[in-house]
Amino acid sequence: MTDPSAFIAGLPKVELHVHHVGSASPRIVAELAARHEGRTPVPADPEALAAYFEFRDFAHFIEIYLSVVDLIRDPEDVWILTHEVARELARQQVRYAELTITPYSHVRRGIPAPAFCEAIEDARKRAAADFGIELRWCFDIPGEAGLPAAEETLRIALDERPDGLVSFGLGGPEIGVPRPQFRPYFDQARAAGLRSVPHAGETTGPQTVWDALHELGAERIGHGISAAQDPELLAYLAERQIGMEICPTSNVRTRAVATLDEHPLPRLVEAGLLVTINSDDPPMFGTTLNDEYAVAARLLGVGPGGLAGLARNAVTASFLDADGKQRITAEIDAYLATTG
Repeated sequence: MTDPSAFIAGLPKVELHVHHVGSASPRIVAELAARHEGRTPVPADPEALAAYFEFRDFAHFIEIYLSVVDLIRDPEDVWILTHEVARELARQQVRYAELTITPYSHVRRGIPAPAFCEAIEDARKRAAADFGIELRWCFDIPGEAGLPAAEETLRIALDERPDGLVSFGLGGPEIGVPRPQFRPYFDQARAAGLRSVPHAGETTGPQTVWDALHELGAERIGHGISAAQDPELLAYLAERQIGMEICPTSNVRTRAVATLDEHPLPRLVEAGLLVTINSDDPPMFGTTLNDEYAVAARLLGVGPGGLAGLARNAVTASFLDADGKQRITAEIDAYLATTG
C-alpha cells in the first residue's frame, strides 16, 4: 500500500491511550497561555509551541507537560479542553475513546474535585451530542507526586465516581517510581469495579511490566514496549491477550526509542500480542491518531486489512460494553468491505 492516508482517514477507530491535557491543540494552549501571560513559561504563540515541545528526554517532557497543566485554572478551562479534544478525535473518525485524566494535578491547583468532575461529565455528554463520539475516563496517578497523589486520586475516583469513569491508571516517570508501592490503591480501585491500566515498560525494562501485571493487576499496559526484550513476558502477554497501548511517535519524541525504524512494534505484533495504536499526547508530539496508523502501516508493511485489524484490536481491548464493541467492529468491517 503506497499511500494509506485516504483509507486511514475514513477508518472508524477507538483510541485507548490519549492524555487529557496532552491533547490540547496548539490553538487552545496558546489561548490559555495568553490568559496567564507573565505567569507561565508556555508561549502564547502557536508557532512557538513547536520549539517549546522539543523534549531533551522523558524528564524534560514531564517538566513541559506540567507547565501546560498549570494553564488549566478553572472548570471552564476543563470543559473547553475536554470538548475540544473530543472534536479533534471525532474528526479522525474516532467513535470511542478512553481519555487518561489526572484529577490530582487540577485539584491541587485549586479546582474542587466535584466541579472538575462535573465539567468533564458535561463536556462528555455534549461531545456525544455534538460529534457522535463516546468518551470514557481513566483517572491516573501522577507517579512523580508519590503516594499522597495515589491516595487523593483514589479518593476522587471513589467519592465522585463520574459516570464516564471506567479505569484506574498510573502515569508519569517510571525511573525511581516502582510500581509495587501503588498496589493498595489499585486493589481498592479494582474492588470498586475500576479496571487497571498502568503505564509500564516505556522507559524502564521488562520487570516494570511484570510488576504492573502481578502487583497492580493490569488488564492493559500503557506502552509496554520493553516487553520485546523478554521472550517469557511476550509469551505471557500473548497467551492472555493483555492489551498493549502502543504510541510509536511518542516513544521517539521522549527518547524512549532512538528512531521509528528501531521501534519494537513489529516484534510485538509478530509475537501475537493484542497491539493497539494510540497517540498519547498528540499535539505535543506533532502527531495525530491518523498519523500513528500511517506509521504502523509502514513499520508493519500492512495494507487496509492489517490496518482494520489494528482498529479491531483497539475495540477488543477497550472497556466498552459488548453491544458497543459489536457496533464499532461491524462498522470497521463494513468500511473495509467497501473501500479496502
